[in-house]
Amino acid sequence: MESKIIVNTGGGSFEGNNVGGEGNIINNYKSIRQNEQTLAEAAAEIQKLLEQLEKSYPATTTVGKMAIATETISQIDSNPTLAARILSALQAGGISAFEQLLNHPAASFFISALGDWQSTKRQISS
Repeated sequence: MESKIIVNTGGGSFEGNNVGGEGNIINNYKSIRQNEQTLAEAAAEIQKLLEQLEKSYPATTTVGKMAIATETISQIDSNPTLAARILSALQAGGISAFEQLLNHPAASFFISALGDWQSTKRQISS
């Protein structure tokens, strides 16, 4: 027995086939919500770091933006708990999701550095 399932979530919907009358759509929804929350929390922490570092480095110059991005990556890298949360959020939503959630003049520099940092972490763990 196969039936089509469509669930509207308010912010989108997901579709799937329910084969044999049993499925895990509810668990998938919970997982998606948890991933969104993880991503939002990680982005908020990064946003806070960017804003704090703007007090030490000018966000109006290219060099200042690069310094903010570099120092943000350095602070993430030196905090294993934060680094693990960021990596988890990257797995959940990817770098493009961070791009959409961050609102800071140095965000594009940070996103570039984040991609490199993530690649380095993957190589180390392999």
